[in-house]
Amino acid sequence: MRILLVEDQSELAGEIRRRMRRDGFAVDHVGSVGDALEALRAHSYAVAMLDRRLPDGDGLAIVPEIRRRQPGSRVLVLSALDAVDERINGLDAGADDYLTKPFDLDEMMARIRAALRRPGADSAPPIRVGALEFDPGTRAVAIDGRPAVFHHRELALLEGLVRRAGRVAEREALASEIWGFDEPVQSHALTIIVSRVRARLQKLEARVDIHMVRGVGYFLCETEE
Repeated sequence: MRILLVEDQSELAGEIRRRMRRDGFAVDHVGSVGDALEALRAHSYAVAMLDRRLPDGDGLAIVPEIRRRQPGSRVLVLSALDAVDERINGLDAGADDYLTKPFDLDEMMARIRAALRRPGADSAPPIRVGALEFDPGTRAVAIDGRPAVFHHRELALLEGLVRRAGRVAEREALASEIWGFDEPVQSHALTIIVSRVRARLQKLEARVDIHMVRGVGYFLCETEE
């Protein structure tokens, strides 16, 4: 799941990126309104996190473009502008939530999870393939009803495959959902993660397998019992 972070304070942005990537999100970080608009033209995001005091304007100026291009995205404002009227302005501008600085990173993650659970963000029912069940809202995985925990990059890969179950997921698309555009990625990194997830699914008897389409990508399908 891909997140857009618009924040010009590099130290804070680094803390947020590390925290979110630890939870399995791919994070694209930019530091200005202009760069955010470019990112929105190039990629789709589940959540956009916007600072307000940016070098080239107010981050709220990005909200209309998000609503026009990606109406299903959730918008969380992160700002030191903490007066009541400023928070009201942010919400009236179209933000789903407004978190004032300084804030706790665990609270930030809880607000993101809450935003993703709301109808309109991703209210689809759990996806089932074989014995595997994936909840799009909570990103929880279960095998035959038993919770299964995956490393954050493994979860990002599994999510990309489950959402396209029975269809081929291109390598570039999967990689973009696992790594942000500012993360260095080795050419064989995706192959390694696929191998790990495949082995884990077999060990858990999920009755699914990951098949490779050479030169294109991978797809998840149910196997015979």
